[in-house]
Amino acid sequence: MPRVLIADDLSPRAAEILHRAGFDAIVRVGLKKEDLLAVIGEFDGLAVRSATQVTAEVLEAGRRLQIVGRAGIGVDNIDVKAASRRGVIVMNTPGGNAVTTAEHALALMMSLARKIPAATASVKAGKWEKKRFQGTELAGKSIGVLGLGNIGRIVADRALGLRMHVLAFDPFLTEEAARKLGVEPVTLAELLARADVITVHTPLMPETKGLIGADAFGRMKKGVLLINAARGGIVDELALVEALKSGKVAGAALDVFEQEPVDPAHPLLALDNVVCTPHLGASTEEAQEKVAIEVAEQMVDYFARGEVRGAVNVPSVSREARERLGPWLDLVGRLARFQSQLLEPEAGLTEISLELAGDFAGVDSRPLLATAVSGVLSRHLDVAVNSVNAPLLAEERGIRVTETRLGRGVTYTQSIGLSVRGRDGVARTLRGALFTFAGKAEPRLVEVGDFVVEVLPEGRLLIVRNQDRPGVIGALGTLLGSRGINVSRMQVGLAADARASGADALQIWNVDGELDATLLSEIRRLPHVKSAQRVEL
Repeated sequence: MPRVLIADDLSPRAAEILHRAGFDAIVRVGLKKEDLLAVIGEFDGLAVRSATQVTAEVLEAGRRLQIVGRAGIGVDNIDVKAASRRGVIVMNTPGGNAVTTAEHALALMMSLARKIPAATASVKAGKWEKKRFQGTELAGKSIGVLGLGNIGRIVADRALGLRMHVLAFDPFLTEEAARKLGVEPVTLAELLARADVITVHTPLMPETKGLIGADAFGRMKKGVLLINAARGGIVDELALVEALKSGKVAGAALDVFEQEPVDPAHPLLALDNVVCTPHLGASTEEAQEKVAIEVAEQMVDYFARGEVRGAVNVPSVSREARERLGPWLDLVGRLARFQSQLLEPEAGLTEISLELAGDFAGVDSRPLLATAVSGVLSRHLDVAVNSVNAPLLAEERGIRVTETRLGRGVTYTQSIGLSVRGRDGVARTLRGALFTFAGKAEPRLVEVGDFVVEVLPEGRLLIVRNQDRPGVIGALGTLLGSRGINVSRMQVGLAADARASGADALQIWNVDGELDATLLSEIRRLPHVKSAQRVEL
């Protein structure tokens, strides 16, 4: 009989569902770290919200632990990498609180537009200041929705009901999918320039950290309203302070902050045109019951039937398929993560294509295709993406997913190509193959667009495109050395049909040090360098 520890304050329905399925569900809320370490070894499953920190140490102590279920979307309090290494499945419930969070974003917008919190405080202080609290009517205004995931779509739908014009920026939303939603797809620059209200619904990742900063504020309409109920760190808080003081931003409503709890001395809290709440987006009785039920049912499905739903670290591939396709699944996953980091948001994404070249006869390629789609989308959506839901998420966004097979390999006996295509119609292709060393298959990146290379796709990679001129490699190596960055491998590739003097070359460096934005800017300023990007695998 599986034993499940419920370590956070979940709805009683979770324990009821587990007990009804014959599980031994123990509720122990508020355990200190040492107490959790002492008992976790007795349990097969762990159910948490955001309070319990599921660290590598906790996972190591959980010698029987098979699954960690997060009642909610964020898994920031769970060491997912450590769980993966231990073979522990991490599941979340991304859909359970979408409506509640969207409603909170809209409530913040209404409160900001009609100055409700300040007006309430004024009346309670014995004042009657009607002129001071004149608000803004939202009907007929343009609302810019940054990110059309589960929550962003609900916000867009409700805003249409308020007779607002919805401008939507999402790199993975095609025009056809946007039309079905009744929104106008725009670039980020267009959204910033045209929106009267901007609401943020993107995930927090390196590409979106500080996305709404000084430059973005400079592009906005004077008097815009800003709402962030997504993640702290997407909005540059100090830049927001200056935009509010200057009047560029008329008001901001924030449910999230970069550091939580927020410092009482934070300059944003001293401004009258700021509405803020303590990360209440998912805090309704209905939402908490939904996520509790969902996480309990997912655990029952796993322990009773071996079904994996809502996993953030394990693709749903059968044991037989994994044994047969294991090395190829690993290769495709690396190619997909590589592609996801090369994607330019402004270019969008309309198609993901997988090409199997060589002897793949009789191979069920669906796990390969699902792994490819999952890897490309996972960094860019506000929901957990895995091989189960990736095809559906692509379909919802109007992204075409295709597969082709070539009976024979060209350069290699067997290889796999992964292409993505943006709104410009240009296909961007990576190709990989398996090299065998001492009887073990190892993945290699063998083509990047037209460039032929042989790269081990792991760790931190620096990709530089430059004119093929003497001194470029030396200058780059010197710059990396001056930053104390060690280089473990380096490959230079020329396009197969462009070997003339002065043609472009592609350098790919495997490095150990940090490739920050300042260093990348310095690299781009080197003579004959055309572009520089970093990839983490």
